Amino acid sequence: MLLSYLAYRSACLKKQRDRQAQIDALPSEYHAPITPFDVNILDKPVSDIVAQVQTGKLSPQHVLTAYGKKALKAQAELNCLTEVLLSDAQVWAEECNRKGPLAGMPVSLKDMVNVRGYDSCLGYAAWVGKPAERDSAIVRLLRDAGAVPFVKTQIPITLLSYESASDALGVAENPHKKGYSPGGSTGGEAALLAYGGSRIGIGSDVAGSVRVPSHYSGVYTIKSSTTRFIRRDTSTSNAGQEGVLAVFSPMARTLDDLEYFWKAIMSMNPWKYDHTVIELPWREVRLPEKKVKFGVMWTDGVVTPSPACHRALRDVVSSLRDNGYQVVPINPPSPYEGFKIASALIADACEVACRKVMPWENNDPGMKQAMALYRLPRWLKRIYAWYLRYIRRDDVYAGLVEGWHSKSAQEIFALVAKREEYRARWFDFWNETGIDFVLTCPNAMPAVPHRGMRDAFTNCLYSFLFNLLDYPAGVMPVTRVDRELDSLDPKFRPRNVIEAGAYKLYDAEKMHGLPVGVQMVGRRLQEEKVMEGMKLIQRLLVHDGKEYELLHT
Repeated sequence: MLLSYLAYRSACLKKQRDRQAQIDALPSEYHAPITPFDVNILDKPVSDIVAQVQTGKLSPQHVLTAYGKKALKAQAELNCLTEVLLSDAQVWAEECNRKGPLAGMPVSLKDMVNVRGYDSCLGYAAWVGKPAERDSAIVRLLRDAGAVPFVKTQIPITLLSYESASDALGVAENPHKKGYSPGGSTGGEAALLAYGGSRIGIGSDVAGSVRVPSHYSGVYTIKSSTTRFIRRDTSTSNAGQEGVLAVFSPMARTLDDLEYFWKAIMSMNPWKYDHTVIELPWREVRLPEKKVKFGVMWTDGVVTPSPACHRALRDVVSSLRDNGYQVVPINPPSPYEGFKIASALIADACEVACRKVMPWENNDPGMKQAMALYRLPRWLKRIYAWYLRYIRRDDVYAGLVEGWHSKSAQEIFALVAKREEYRARWFDFWNETGIDFVLTCPNAMPAVPHRGMRDAFTNCLYSFLFNLLDYPAGVMPVTRVDRELDSLDPKFRPRNVIEAGAYKLYDAEKMHGLPVGVQMVGRRLQEEKVMEGMKLIQRLLVHDGKEYELLHT
């Protein structure tokens, strides 16, 4: 046991020393103060930077230096980076394709995106010091497009949390308020973007992992449908899991940057880099004026949106209605039923991810709770579910407990069949209602405090549902928690264990100033339409004096 402890501690110390060594080895200009010239670059939209690099008005090296400085400042304040690629990125910037659609633009990457010669340890001590032997497909595409990968960003150990922390890499902070998570599993990426240390980056999402960080940290994303975006040659904690497929997707500091990034990537024909991507170029979509129909899912039926999240959704609905758009409440096929299917399908993947945790190594607090339940004997779980259902009168949590166990191939087949039948019911629902979009919360709560997933690990339905359904889903920041507007009614009483865990963390006074977003969902492979819907909402919010103000540091 002593040897295993020493191996674990040695790996964690090595990871932290190696990261600091990457920073210390940089030329002095990266450690110098940020100048007005740097600020001018950092304030430019991606489209402007690319245009100026393409015409020779701006040097890729100057762009990289500005973003390198800002990213290092973000690391010092937020602990949001895992790998600092700047030493190599200087060469890549000098050699970059200055005619490409991302000419000279620095791009940040979630830690699981492989860059040859750098670790993708995913927070696991056991994976420290094992550099990737080849670049991920998205890295090859980005560099062909002229982009310059320059940092990799924080994640939670196992990748299965809305926090971003591990013994190997430390705890990532929310850029708006210390002591709170920036989200997970793409939390470091969201923190860096919100802080201004990057404008565009790549994340992944299997249960909200680009959307919840965008909501927690105040940035923009559209989670793609499967087969639309590159995922080849990336590292993962649960390879082969196909019950609810993970997808990689862009994230950005602004909506304009997000649209430009999506279009630039799709212009590079990503299907030529990855056999899993279908050949579907970016399509121009025009929404018919005033004829767009929005369906609002006010609640998932499990966790009532917090006052702050409800207000954000209400503000968007009010702007739409006040400007003549049709908005209707919807009653879709039971979200809770989808939650049961999705959680049952992914249970074994959680076990696979946790097997990589070394003895003595701390797991994510939410995953510790989840796996303690998973590893209980089936007969004991049946008794617990009976107690929840008939003594506690909590049929919601009882239903999840019953499906949270190891499964045979035959049981997985049966769950996949249920998933497809459930997807078909949603397909019919879209056709019958004639809605163009579903509007809802990205999560029932703003950012959780550190270690908050211990109580809230099951509060994920608002995002997880749309992974199961394989729908594109965008998140955009709308407002911030207000201590006076968003206080909790003293008469509120949680209806189930999941809601109780989520509301245990809600405190509008302490959360004052944290970002709050809304989620817009479209039908499968309609990423372009979701983008147009988000642009429409942003225009209306600006027109109504409700524009979200980015964090400036």
